[in-house]
Amino acid sequence: MPIVIAHVSDIHVGAGGTDRAAERARQVFAHLDALPGDLDAVVVTGDIADHGLDAEYETVRALAAIRHPVLIGPGNHDDRSAFRRSLLGVEASPAPVDQVLRTDRFVIVHCDSSIPGKDDGFLADSTLQWLAAELDATSADVPVLVAFHHPPVELHIPVADGIRQFGEERLAATLAGRPNVVALLAGHAHTAAATRFAGLPLLLAPGVVSTVVLPWEGGDDLVHLDRPPALAFHVIADDWRVTTHFRAVV
Repeated sequence: MPIVIAHVSDIHVGAGGTDRAAERARQVFAHLDALPGDLDAVVVTGDIADHGLDAEYETVRALAAIRHPVLIGPGNHDDRSAFRRSLLGVEASPAPVDQVLRTDRFVIVHCDSSIPGKDDGFLADSTLQWLAAELDATSADVPVLVAFHHPPVELHIPVADGIRQFGEERLAATLAGRPNVVALLAGHAHTAAATRFAGLPLLLAPGVVSTVVLPWEGGDDLVHLDRPPALAFHVIADDWRVTTHFRAVV
């Protein structure tokens, strides 16, 4: 049986001071909840709240209460303490929000690439040490997805490339010699994209709140607000080949 993971990113509940972002998030989670088939997991790669407010996280916590297992990580718009307190329901702390979802068939490791007070990304030494320990603790016959908010490569989108994940050579070194890491997942750029990093597929979920305008598409706007919210489905086959399908939610 293949493993099917839904990948959602850049919800930005509270964006624009209206309920538009929350309604788009509701649409996406309701779509996943109503699927006739079961998903093995849903992973959300950051920018959950637009302003890092407790009320925004409380909204997402209610919306994400669906029948599939859900793993939610932070992005540059998120506040670590409020994220822990109002979304995860645990004690507040400014430390990186690193999380893992473990099953007998697969593991998803979500690393916090956010830097408090900044828009670009960086994996703290403690996060990389934690990642290495989680990979060490995983059996060699179990596939692993490593997720974070900021992509560690240029995407040829100037607005995103200037605030990507830096210090990426440290991540590459941590991933080296880990044959059961099958793909890397990210968000941040508000576009569906596929590339490679450290010899692995790097797969970006489209944005829920908006879609970025690519440089060659022209126009004065940075994002399309009228495009429907979208998501990705990653399928891990028995031979660990990863296939990704992108879907708009209409």
